[in-house]
Amino acid sequence: MTELTKGVALITGASAGIGATYADRLARRGYDLILVARRADRLQEIAERITGATRRKVETVVADLSDRTDLSRIEDILRNDVRISLLVNNAGLGPVAPLLDSNVEAMSNVIAVNIDALMRLTYAVAPKFVERGAGSIINMSSGVAIGTEFLNGVYSASKAFVLAFSQSLKHELADKGVRIQVVVPGVVATESWANNGMPVENLPKEMVMSADAMVDAALAGFDQGEFATAPSLPDKAQWDAFDQARQAMFQNLSRSAPAARYGTTSA
Repeated sequence: MTELTKGVALITGASAGIGATYADRLARRGYDLILVARRADRLQEIAERITGATRRKVETVVADLSDRTDLSRIEDILRNDVRISLLVNNAGLGPVAPLLDSNVEAMSNVIAVNIDALMRLTYAVAPKFVERGAGSIINMSSGVAIGTEFLNGVYSASKAFVLAFSQSLKHELADKGVRIQVVVPGVVATESWANNGMPVENLPKEMVMSADAMVDAALAGFDQGEFATAPSLPDKAQWDAFDQARQAMFQNLSRSAPAARYGTTSA
């Protein structure tokens, strides 16, 4: 007999890599699943494997989140399916070429998926979670949200958006019973690297984490109540110091007079 469910987790980018691993782990934790991705064959294969291993209910939705019509279908599911208790915003495009070597239309697609789709899906589900006083959202950022000089600038900026957006969501929703986690991984061994012309095998091995290890660490951070989980970071105090420095500097970013070092007395 199937055990009682923890609700339904909707996972984007679920046909491979990090998303597929989240699907496996969350099903084993007692969630039924709605898996969203572009490739029907891969989704079906994963759904059958998870159902066979866990007996959880798995639904699949084929959608390209850069397409507004497809995106609207997923928004409707999030607004109307009362079973959903967890949204994993994992789908993303990860170009690695320098900005000047990149196609501007491809960069617009990065923004559409990594920023606009993530934002719209969050806005679709958050009011229902607030109304219920319960629900969780996991947003996939990246280490390049901090180290923005590395990799493609549009990709780094998109992941910086995910981090900033999650920080704002946490501030706004924490007292409403809605849980926000932002995951900040480094290099994860997925096929995305090869698809973008940089096979992960070409990167230093000491920088590369498996998708299994990354997701297991992210979920351990979720269990521990972390807002930001950086699976590779040895000392959490380093993240805390970064966040405290950010907030302390913010207090000095809006004053009535310019800083003395600029040598101006304009009011």
